[in-house]
Formats: sequence, C-alpha cells, structure tokens
Amino acid sequence: MPMPQEYQLASQVFDRILIDLRDELGLATRNQTYTTLQSVLIVFRRRLSPEHVLQFSGVLPPVARAIFVDGWEKDEFVPVFGDREDWTKEVRSIRQHHNFSEDSAIPAVGTVLRRHITAERFDAILASISNDATRFWSP
Repeated sequence: MPMPQEYQLASQVFDRILIDLRDELGLATRNQTYTTLQSVLIVFRRRLSPEHVLQFSGVLPPVARAIFVDGWEKDEFVPVFGDREDWTKEVRSIRQHHNFSEDSAIPAVGTVLRRHITAERFDAILASISNDATRFWSP
C-alpha cells in the first residue's frame, strides 16, 4: 500500500493552513500565526479527557494533529470548561512574549480548520465530545 496522501502532502496542507490563518487574523508572520494556532489548540486540549483528546486529534490534518498532542500530559485536564473570556486569556498566556493573539483567535482558528478538513466531520466530533466543545469553536 502506498503512503497515504494526507502524509505525503502534510507540509503543503500545513503551509496553506498557516497562510489562511495569517490572513484571517491579519498577522504579519508565520511565527505569530503558529503561536496563535498552537495556543488555541493547547487551550482546547486542556479541557478534554484523554479519550476526547485522541478523538479530536483524529479529525485534524497531520501537522496540526502533531501540534495538538505535542507535550500533552493527561493530568493537565481542566474540568471546568469556562467561557470565551477565560479561553482567550489563557491563549494569550501561552508563549506570552511571542503571542500576538487577538480576541478573535479561537473562532478564526475554527473557521480556518473547517476550511481545511471536512467541516461536517469537525462539527460531528465536537458534538460527540460536548456542548462546551462545540461552544469553544463557535464564531
């Protein structure tokens, strides 16, 4: 069996995601964009059980999946989901000296991810996790 195309094209897909997200957020560099993407994914991951982390990672493109699980420790779980204000503050606290995330970071990342994966699959996995998971990614 040949190598799956999602792995053959992983770098190209990730580059398109970064460019799309950079433009969506009006950021200047790939590094700023990467930090926003990484921060949003980490903040969401912290609110998921280990089972849900694995389920959600399966819907992400390979490089975003790697970023999502990189450094993951199962005991980082935050049992209270919180609200957009909590999440945004936490997003900004990650790599804070290199973080240019705006209030729109979380919905922008969700919008861009939906463009690069099957939106229905993304929304279905969120719905299977919880209403809070769906709320996290809503515009």
